[in-house]
Amino acid sequence: SPPFNLIGFIDDDKAKIGKIIESLPVLGNSKSLLEIIKQEYITDLIFSISGRMEPETFRAILQAKENGVEITTMPILYEELIGRVPIFLLEDDWILRSFINHTRSTSGYETMKRILDVFVASVGFCILLALTPIIALMILLDDGTPIIFKQERLGLNGKPFTLLKFRTMHSDAEGDGVARPAVENDERVIGVGRFLRRSHLDELPQFLNVLKGDISMVGPRAERTELVNQFQNEIPFYRARLFVKPGITGWAQINYRYASNVEESAVKLEYDLYYIEHASIWMDLNI
Repeated sequence: SPPFNLIGFIDDDKAKIGKIIESLPVLGNSKSLLEIIKQEYITDLIFSISGRMEPETFRAILQAKENGVEITTMPILYEELIGRVPIFLLEDDWILRSFINHTRSTSGYETMKRILDVFVASVGFCILLALTPIIALMILLDDGTPIIFKQERLGLNGKPFTLLKFRTMHSDAEGDGVARPAVENDERVIGVGRFLRRSHLDELPQFLNVLKGDISMVGPRAERTELVNQFQNEIPFYRARLFVKPGITGWAQINYRYASNVEESAVKLEYDLYYIEHASIWMDLNI
């Protein structure tokens, strides 16, 4: 689709030559790369090679670059087009080779981010003070006490803290002791809780967490220890989201719905890692 016109694949697997994959032909192998580029008037080459690259392939790609062809790696193109990091398509050492270098934030960015956090959270705290009596009465009449929901979450570098929210679920929502992520239309939510969630008013007490420095206005959502321990065994690079301070909202929250299973949590992680790699004041303001 525009602005690209996809022509086909290059693959050194002899069994794939001439086959049609995803409606595109496998045009040849790396030995015929330069010839195919010339015949098909190729302007851009995207390479996605897992494992060791053959010297002949490397030389052909370099020659194509010298001939004016734009060379892009699949992960970079994936990020540019989708706004996510392709965690299942990366090498195990990607986090060391690429991610840590990208996340060396300057002190200037961190200082400006904190100033914005305190400013916005101060305004939010005033709104919290004004609305708390009304919201507290609504919760009290619907489902009694407590009004405030407190739960341990993991913050920057895995340091635990107590997250504050207005309670939207029954007080015994996890009576069996099993940690579960919140989902859309969650049956554990009380009547007034649905309104609080849709309006995001249940999040207002988190302004206190921002003022304390537990979380930021923008960042990955803070998750529970039990779920982090579960997901880090099932999703590549999951603990990398702890490299930055969590946030009330974030790139994943504005781009994706509630994650109710491992697959959806993996997609949200891809958005979180994209944010961590590209974080800036302008991106924070945009979010």
